[in-house]
Amino acid sequence: MKLENIVTYAFRLKPGADLKEEIERVVKDNQIEAGWICTCAGSLTDYAIRFANEKIIEKKTGYFEIVSLGGTLSVHGSHLHLSISDSTGKTTGGHLMVGCKIYTTAEIILQSTGKYSFTRENDGTTSWEELQVHEK
Repeated sequence: MKLENIVTYAFRLKPGADLKEEIERVVKDNQIEAGWICTCAGSLTDYAIRFANEKIIEKKTGYFEIVSLGGTLSVHGSHLHLSISDSTGKTTGGHLMVGCKIYTTAEIILQSTGKYSFTRENDGTTSWEELQVHEK
């Protein structure tokens, strides 16, 4: 897949901001139909993560480093995974949910292309709405 018309968005979230809500705001404000996370470095005071195949969201308060954030972005539905570590280096991760509050910063780089549109649809291969890539 050759990507064309790539646009880069670089921004910083400040203390107290919600990681997921702010990323979704950037996606909506810029009408991103096919985007992805390039990188994110930062820290959290609270996290909210949904683990694989679970319905319950785990929430904790403390001090956590963001060690990775990845996924696809679209006004039609995004899919983001977050990994964080605590003060002992113990790492946990899963689906990013609303409730991840920034501690000191989150430095985020997103990219998008106008060549595609990402949607999330149930295509019968799983019970979940999965990524569908549509060429414009």
